[in-house]
Amino acid sequence: MATRLTDSFRNIFKIQELRDRILYTLGLLFIVRIGAHVTLPGVDTAILEQAVAKSSTSDTLFGLYDLFVGGAFSNAAIFALGIMPYISSSIVIQLLGAVFPYFQKLSKEGGEEGRNKLTQYTRYGTVLVSILQGWGVSQYLLSLNADGLSIVASGMNHFTFTVSTIIVLSAATIYMMWLGERITERGIGNGISLIIFVGIIARFPHSIWEEFLLVRTGARGLIPEMIILALMVVVIAGVVMITQGTRRIPVQYAKRVIGKKVYGGVTQYIPMKVIAAGVMPIIFAQAIMFIPTTFFTFFPESEIVQRIHPYFTYTSLTYSFIFGLLIVFFTYFYTAIIFNPKDVADNMQKQGGYIPGIRPGKHTSEFIDNVLTKITLPGSVFLAIIAILPAFMVRLGVTSNFASFFGGTSLLIMVGVALDTLQQIESHLLMRHYDGFMKGGRLRGRRG
Repeated sequence: MATRLTDSFRNIFKIQELRDRILYTLGLLFIVRIGAHVTLPGVDTAILEQAVAKSSTSDTLFGLYDLFVGGAFSNAAIFALGIMPYISSSIVIQLLGAVFPYFQKLSKEGGEEGRNKLTQYTRYGTVLVSILQGWGVSQYLLSLNADGLSIVASGMNHFTFTVSTIIVLSAATIYMMWLGERITERGIGNGISLIIFVGIIARFPHSIWEEFLLVRTGARGLIPEMIILALMVVVIAGVVMITQGTRRIPVQYAKRVIGKKVYGGVTQYIPMKVIAAGVMPIIFAQAIMFIPTTFFTFFPESEIVQRIHPYFTYTSLTYSFIFGLLIVFFTYFYTAIIFNPKDVADNMQKQGGYIPGIRPGKHTSEFIDNVLTKITLPGSVFLAIIAILPAFMVRLGVTSNFASFFGGTSLLIMVGVALDTLQQIESHLLMRHYDGFMKGGRLRGRRG
């Protein structure tokens, strides 16, 4: 197996186009990581470091944001917003498509021109969201201080700092959006997803170092550490399996004679993923659960807040229970938005397709909806378990940074992006008659 993987990696660099695409992608991702460490104009880095050390944002919306931007937010860097305004704009456009007929028409009937319009609207939305979030970041930075000293340099007033911060952050976000599109077009993998991926994975070496120090100082034994690492491998394998899991519905197409040619008469399959919603339910639920904690940080002296706060801490059982329920709800909600059984049934009927034993039209739509409901339940429960697993690992003594790689948003994004990128590399290898990474040249779990 090791020899096969070694040969596959060698084959990657034998293909000039693939080699150039990978090197191009790595180069642009390197620029992204540099931008995560370039501080905004007017910020005193020494005071910022002290202020960040005093304030804990891991259980707030700021901590969630910092997770996606690879620490750029806590560094007050020019890439502090990351690519998240683009993601937010894309989600809004997608939700509008489920509500307003105009957006539905663009996505379904507009063809290439319709998709270009949606992309343009998404870009406009990105600029608007960047400006709003840039203002929010500037106000948050102005509120930070260390021993009464503001992190803003004394030579810059608050108005100038706010305006410059909004301009720089918005421009940086647009630049990152452009980098992501260039990666998708000329590199390998989905550029936007890879930018988020590299921001998350950038924390992994530091997390491993923290675990190493625990073993080195004797705070944790070597055997318990090996068990933790083995458990992590098992969890990742489970996430890969469920992420790739599909329920295939057979579709039979009737034979049609057009001229002298016969079309149809074949059986195809509708692959319905167990987790069709992907990581979005966790992101929605996490954003909602972090709102109370973020709100509490603005009223640290309130007695009522101090009583309620323990129930909304990241590791509390109450938090995990509510978090899990929200994930189940948002899994069904988001799946209903992105997958419409009626549209699938109508398209099948137009093309002369039918599910064996099921009448076309309404009955087909109801059958698909029933199957989707059944497979979404275990998928949503699995998402909930994966999402709350890091909190239980923290309760067992694992450091919070390392525990985040046991599940939650981090792990699901990394697995999804890694599999999609690996599939693209696999396709390039197979097109040029090279062996891929998996036996038989196909990624396991993507058959059919």
